[in-house]
Amino acid sequence: MATPTQIRSPYDRRVELVKDTIKDHSKLGDKAAGDLAVHVLHVLNTIPEKVR
Repeated sequence: MATPTQIRSPYDRRVELVKDTIKDHSKLGDKAAGDLAVHVLHVLNTIPEKVR
């Protein structure tokens, strides 16, 4: 029997990328970096497209 593969959304992949970047450049742990990554992406998504 095959093991189920977990499908990750583009948003989940972006959160993971930002989390890894935060962890690589700070002393934050996995949970704190993940929480901060969600906040960073939320703020970036609120910037109007014309400004980005």
